[in-house]
Amino acid sequence: MTQPGVAESIRQRMGECSPAERKVARVLLASYPSAGFETVARLAERSGVSGPTVVRFVTRLGYTGFPDFQRALREDLDQRSASPSAIFARDGLPGDPHVDLIERAGGIAVDTLRRTFDRLVPHDLDRCIGLLVEARRVFIAGGRYSGLLGQLLAQHLQQLRPSVSVLAPEPSARVAQVGDLTRHDLLVVFDYRRYEPHLLALAAQAHRAHLPVVLFTDAWLSPIASDADVVLPSETEAPSPFDALTPVLALVETVVAGVLERLGPAATERMAAADRTAAELGLY
Repeated sequence: MTQPGVAESIRQRMGECSPAERKVARVLLASYPSAGFETVARLAERSGVSGPTVVRFVTRLGYTGFPDFQRALREDLDQRSASPSAIFARDGLPGDPHVDLIERAGGIAVDTLRRTFDRLVPHDLDRCIGLLVEARRVFIAGGRYSGLLGQLLAQHLQQLRPSVSVLAPEPSARVAQVGDLTRHDLLVVFDYRRYEPHLLALAAQAHRAHLPVVLFTDAWLSPIASDADVVLPSETEAPSPFDALTPVLALVETVVAGVLERLGPAATERMAAADRTAAELGLY
């Protein structure tokens, strides 16, 4: 079973923390994971709190002390950078190999979906839907595989509201699009482990331009999380060493349902108009 990454655990538990402990959490998330490998004294200084506050914070997360927290960080880094071949060499195939593939894969899929939705923060989902409804324009970007899910989100949103685009893969076209972004727009990024530097640079640029960012990511959290206004993590366990995309698809479908509900008649009228236009053009 995939456990939440350290960064995701910090994010989930911040609401339980004292104001001083939340200062430590923000510093850790803003400079993750490097801040966690500093000494207690240095992390306390950066956070503007005392050393005992740092220790109380990591024990609140469930660690026995700061060395135990740093051990978890090192394990987290190994997980974040693991390739499918490394995962297979280390763990083999998930589940009991003596169990029928259909039963094994079905059990993993159901459990992964359940844990994804159990850990979904309602406020984050609501904020994501609100940004998708209110933004003047929505731009979506993803990685090698996750970009496919970004395209799917874009195609659904295009039926519900205007001005939704996938960022162009061609450098000159993407530069033009990014250069035209304003704080009234929204950037949605899909980024999963072995996180892609070009997506991190894109999100950092958006953050500097005061552009809201929604991030779909995994339990270990892309580095983009420190620049994102909303983070929607999902579990990645699959019956193979390749990370599961099914939970991400379920989140995308949930977000689309929320946007449709929030837009109401404006969305349904747009869908009906699109159907009429497609019929007139003989597209379907």
